[in-house]
Amino acid sequence: MYIEDEPDIRAVAEIALRQVAGFEVKICENGYEGIEAIHSFNPQLVLLDVMMPNLDGPQILKKIHAMPEFQNTPMIFITAKAQTEEIDKLKKLGALDVITKPFNPMTIGNDIRIIWQRYHESKR
Repeated sequence: MYIEDEPDIRAVAEIALRQVAGFEVKICENGYEGIEAIHSFNPQLVLLDVMMPNLDGPQILKKIHAMPEFQNTPMIFITAKAQTEEIDKLKKLGALDVITKPFNPMTIGNDIRIIWQRYHESKR
């Protein structure tokens, strides 16, 4: 699942994740839509934009992790704010990692796979 408020980024992400990387993906345009769709989609991973109106990425992460059935769902932030201190702050909130914008549509799938693999190896 990818929650992103910018229509152009959503469109590129959907092509990159679905057609290029081969992921099954649910694209949501805001946090409320994502929180509503999470139960029917049941994602293995959530990608979150950080800066969005109404509910931002960190707020969405907290709301999703407050749901017992999704408390351990891994999340990755995608943001243009890629300073070290900001990345550290986002990871402390419980994110697996942070991918910076603009992301490369041809490699984002592989970037996610590397983060996913590192996550599963850390659980062993």
